[in-house]
Amino acid sequence: MDLPKAYQHCLDIARNHYENFPTASKLLRADLRPAVAAIYAFARHADDLADEGDAAADTRIKQIDAWETLLERCERDESINHPIFMALGDAIRKHNLPIDELHNLLIAFRMDVTIHAYSSFDELLFYCKHSANPVGRLMLALHGVHDGQANRCSDNICTALQLINFWQDLSIDLPRGRCYLPEVWLQQSDLSSQMLLDGEINNQLVEAALKQALQITSGMLEDGVGLLSMLPFRLRLQIAATIHGGRYMLAKIEAAPEPLQQRVTLSKGEWRSLIWPVLRDSFMPLRATRRKSA
Repeated sequence: MDLPKAYQHCLDIARNHYENFPTASKLLRADLRPAVAAIYAFARHADDLADEGDAAADTRIKQIDAWETLLERCERDESINHPIFMALGDAIRKHNLPIDELHNLLIAFRMDVTIHAYSSFDELLFYCKHSANPVGRLMLALHGVHDGQANRCSDNICTALQLINFWQDLSIDLPRGRCYLPEVWLQQSDLSSQMLLDGEINNQLVEAALKQALQITSGMLEDGVGLLSMLPFRLRLQIAATIHGGRYMLAKIEAAPEPLQQRVTLSKGEWRSLIWPVLRDSFMPLRATRRKSA
């Protein structure tokens, strides 16, 4: 397989598995879309190794280890005979991508196999550091943004988005045997993660822990708003939409009467209502930062 076909293979994976990829790609520079698809295809397969099928945990870990071996080879071996790693290796070399962030993603996928509840918020942040933050840092690198403050703001946004996804998906994750509300927060209400996993508590009992989760997550999201002024315009549009969508989602989760039984989503109309504030913050990012600080 030649390199153009390898990239096309990754693009097909992205478009077939990730419903938002075609929309997001319209905001990406055309020359960056193949590299984004290669990163996505790499992460998508590793995620499937961690979550899909009936393989035992030790088998899944071995499969992720084998995937990491291919990652280590692709950076220096242009003759590697695998379409995802042909494309990914080329993207790494062409765009000087931080390969450590790709390894960090695999740490998170291993955690998905072995860890299904978290004792403290610091433990959960460690997971987000490896599952969410690498994506933001890779996108910054693709756009030639290597500033340390930009990375820190990106980390705040990416971690907040990962946490929002957890709070949004309580009704999905708990029946699947995963609890992301830290044990120490639950203990303040005389609860435990095992009680949630067993379905022994109602929405009112978990209200205090969820409120704490939403407040902390909101603070992290706002701490990342300064990133907007550091980005090229097209990427700024995408991140502004992400920030406003995250804010709206946090408000909807807080207002949801049954977050343990119902997954909160944003409707098309709600997304449309964000067009003006997204455009405003994209054209005037410094004012968005001042609003955040006020």
